Formats: sequence, C-alpha cells, structure tokens
Amino acid sequence: MDHRSRPLQEFLEQHEPFASLDPAAVATIAAAARVEQFGAGELIIDAFVDPNSRLFVVMEGEVGVWNDRDRLLQVPDERLAEGDVFGFSSMLTERSVGPRAVASGPTTVAVIPGSAVTPAFTSTVGARFLAEHMSAAIQRGAQRPTYTLVDDLIGTEPLVVDPTESAYEVARRLTERQLTDRHLPCAVIELGDGRYGIVGDAQLRRHLIVDGRPGSTPVGQLVVTPAPTVRLGDSATEALILLLEQDAEFLVVVDTHRRLRGVVAPRDFAVSPTTAGVSLHEQLRRAADTEELLDRARRVVATLDDLLAGGLTADRVIAVYSTLLDTLVRRAITLVLAAHPDLTVDAFTWLSLGSNGRREAVPSSDVDTAVAFADGVSPAEVAAYRVAFGEVHDVLARAGLSGDHHGATASRPAFSRTNAEWRAAGREWMSAPEKNQGAVMASLLVDGRPIFGDPGLSAVARVFSELRRHHGTMRLLLQESLSHRARMHSVLDVLVRRDGTFDIKAGAILPVVNLARWAALSVGSAVLPTVERLRVASGSAMLPARRAQNLVEAFEVLQRLRLRYQLRELSQGRPTSDVLVLESLSPIDRSMLTQAVREVAAAQRRMDNIAQYVPIDAWTSPEES
Repeated sequence: MDHRSRPLQEFLEQHEPFASLDPAAVATIAAAARVEQFGAGELIIDAFVDPNSRLFVVMEGEVGVWNDRDRLLQVPDERLAEGDVFGFSSMLTERSVGPRAVASGPTTVAVIPGSAVTPAFTSTVGARFLAEHMSAAIQRGAQRPTYTLVDDLIGTEPLVVDPTESAYEVARRLTERQLTDRHLPCAVIELGDGRYGIVGDAQLRRHLIVDGRPGSTPVGQLVVTPAPTVRLGDSATEALILLLEQDAEFLVVVDTHRRLRGVVAPRDFAVSPTTAGVSLHEQLRRAADTEELLDRARRVVATLDDLLAGGLTADRVIAVYSTLLDTLVRRAITLVLAAHPDLTVDAFTWLSLGSNGRREAVPSSDVDTAVAFADGVSPAEVAAYRVAFGEVHDVLARAGLSGDHHGATASRPAFSRTNAEWRAAGREWMSAPEKNQGAVMASLLVDGRPIFGDPGLSAVARVFSELRRHHGTMRLLLQESLSHRARMHSVLDVLVRRDGTFDIKAGAILPVVNLARWAALSVGSAVLPTVERLRVASGSAMLPARRAQNLVEAFEVLQRLRLRYQLRELSQGRPTSDVLVLESLSPIDRSMLTQAVREVAAAQRRMDNIAQYVPIDAWTSPEES
C-alpha cells in the first residue's frame, strides 16, 4: 500500500460507513482514493447534470450541498463538515439525481471511485448508514418521501443455478455477469416448496480460498438456510426492515405463487425514499438507555403520518407501526433486564397479544402481553421476572403506550406462566370454558405472537392448536365472538344519536376481529391478521366466500378511517380515541362507515342463524354452489 494513503485510511476509519469495515477493506478504499483541494465557491460536483461515479468525503473545511434541483438558486439544503460524505445517491443509482456541491471555503475532499467504495454500501452497516442519512435529510426539510414498492428495487434478472453445479463454475458465471451488466454478486438456488437459497460472491471466495474447499463442491452444499423472502407488492420500507432484522446480504423477491422474480440488496434501497421508518427502527433498536429510547419513541407517530401522506396504504402503515412497536418493546425488555443481572433473557418468550399480536395496532391500541417461561424456572425467579416485566410496561407507558385496562400484561400471574402451566390452563379452559373466563383467555391468547426469546419455547399457541375438536368450546367461543353484535342491530340509531359520535372499535372493528378469529380457529388455521383469517376461512357454510370478501373490504375501510382520524387528532394536539365525531367526517367517509357497519351486522346475523339451525359438524363444510 502507498504510504501516502495511510493518513487517509486512519481518517476513514474514524467515520461511517468506513469505521465498521474491516481495516483491510478500508486500506483498499484509501489506496484507490485521491485527495483534492477546492477554493471558496469552487464547484466540486454537479450530479444533476452528469451521473456521478465517485464518493466524496469532507476531510477539512465545509461544503454546501443542494439536494433539490428546484432550489439551486437558494441557500444550500445542508452544510457538510469533516467526516461527512456526499455523492453516493448518484453513484449507487447511476442516475443524475444530484447533489450539487460547492466548497464554502478552502476545503479538502477525499474522492473515492465507486468501484472501490460500493462494498461499503452493500453491507448491512452501509444500509443502516443510508437509512439514517436519508431520515436526517427529511428532518432537515428535504422533500417528503414517496412510497416505493419492493418491485421498483429489482434491477436485473438474478443468476439462477442448479444446486449440483460446482462452486467454481458458479463463481466463474458470477464474474462474467459482473463484467457485462450491473448484476448483484450472488446466485440463486431453488430449494423447492417456494424456498430459495442465496450464494454470494464473497461467500464463494471464503469457501474456496479461505476454507480451501475444492472447486468441485456442489454449490447447494454451501447454502445453510433459505434466504429471507419478500413478495411483489410489499413495501420497500418493510423489506429493508426485514433485511436489517435478519442481518442479511440479500432478499429474494417472489410473486404470489412463490415464483422467483428478483433479488434485492442493501444498495438497491438507496433509490427508495421510504427509509425514514427504517431509520427510526434502527434508532429504537440501538437506544443506549431508556431515556434515549423514550425520546426516539416519540417520533413514531410522525413517521406514520409521513408514510401515509407519502402514499403508503393504511394497512401497510399499520403493519409498519406494529413492527416499530415490536422493536420498541424488544429494546425496553433488553434495557430493563440489563439492570437485573440475576435474570437471563433466555428463560422466557414474550408474546404480543391483541391488535399488536395481529399486527393491526393503531396509536390508541393497548399493549397486551404475555410470557411463557421455560419449565425449569423456579417460582421465586418467576416472581422476580414479573417485577421486571412491570418495569418494562412502565417504560412503555412513558412512551405513550398504555397497558391493557383489563390486566393483560406480562407482569400479572394470569399472563406469565411456565409452559407446563400454560398447557394445564389450556386443557382446563377447553374442558370447561365457562369457568375462569376460559373463552375470554382463549380469545386473547390465540392472537399471541412471539416477539422476544425463542419462538419455539412458548407452549401458548400449541395449547389451542386442537381447539376446533372441542365442540362445546367452539360453540361458546362463537357466542363470545357474537356478544358485541347488539350495538350493530341499531346501527342507524347509533350513527345519528344526539352526541353525533360512534365508537368505531367497539361498534365495528372488534366484531370483525372476533368473527375472523373464530372462523380461523374453526378451520384449524394459525394465521393472525384479520384479513388473512377471513380469507383462509372463506368458502364454508358459516362464512361463504362472498361474505368473507365483503368483510375484508369492510375491515380495510374501518381501519383506514380509524388510522386517519387518530393521526388527525394527534396533529391537532388531542389524545387519540376510537370515538369518531361524525360531523368531522366527509359525507363519503360517513357513507362508507355506514355501509361497512351494515355488512358486519349482516355477517353476524347470518352466523347466529347458522349456529342455531345447522349442526356444528357442518359449520365448516364447503358452501353450496
């Protein structure tokens, strides 16, 4: 290495995205770079005019940067100082997307060829850096993000290879593809059943050069687990969250039939302007203490507003919100347990219940939780854990998330048991569901979703896996599911009552949720989201396909109205509520609300009639054509 590049290497190692790289990789980058001097007012780059293929790092001085072509005659959008980087958006996308950069005074800049620095952005560390940089730009007043689908991130067709093909041959084909087009450095292997494996160029080099495995090794032997998968139509935000959570280099994109449609990597997300939510996800996950966690949690709702205003559909905004809540809860658990060194995080599984368990939480939703302990945890340890779990909920309450008013929290004995205790309680509920609120507990716990700990540890979900075989319990659960329908019978009276309000959760959303939960149990399905439950259970005598589709549409309308109304309340400085003031809704929204509630009421009446006049064995039989 040229001795002159050593000071640059030392400089880069002190700043991201280089600081997290291997020193040898930083040395390679430094050796390929050159250091340039610019005087005050001198143009460094104008990537609105010509595509840029270089990365710039400010070493000394200050640089004015314009990120918006329409603001070039105004003051710079941002001013960069020592350690800041610019030019990577154009470099990674190979398009004239800006920025324009001008030295504010005598300035020293490191100029790095894209071919040398791209690896810094194709790692998960680089993806996080991009997400945080874009989020910061948005907070400084840059253009509001626009929603992007994962479909938009696919650049080229992936290289697909047979699992019996030799590692050497795959490495050769990868090299050829890299020379001829902008191909991702990986090959895809079909594993069957809609699953795919990924073998990256770096992985091949490690196996063949470092580990010394023969080039004749079948490439299929190098795949340990299937690659994480997203579908066409998924949001770019959720895809990047998955990539970061899995600490993966690539995501496989499939269609609804699980056929391969492409591969995306961290660098592809540089073209996606939806990374504000991802950045917040990362900030929550890396909060150093509870105060920092609380500060970052207060930004969650603003992110939802941005995503909704940017074009993300309401159901996807709600799904992103649930993902952010998961991250917030996980970090709260980790920080609280760190203050209890006598307690280990490996002895329990934490479950989200209710709306967040179904990934349907909105700002007004309670945080319902439960815990399953390993059977070896002693009663004294369980008691100590419950105290700590109470502290977790205190942190969540300070973050603006209320606990369940009925006591469905992991700090309470009824919702924190060993696996053996959960199994015993489940058998008791199913044999005598009218006792000990068995139907209510079953309805709560069926929505449980593990978010912390070993998902395989929890016996809660398995307790109810055979619930459909207990006819008495299923009949009682159906009665419980229909118990909220009285309000629906007089829907028109409710909608025009004197105070002009309507509780959209109690009067419309919960009835759909309850029906969908029961319907999924009746066909033995373990899916959680309400829409998926309705679809998987459709086509039966109890829930004909057309009725199920009407309920799906009604639920989506109700959730969209609920989210928009609550975000508007928050923007006006008011607490969120499920009680809608009808005169504040547009005539179209009032009409859609009325129609949705009527549809739910009709479905309830039909299910009630079926339950009375049709034998229980025929409830799930195929509907008559």
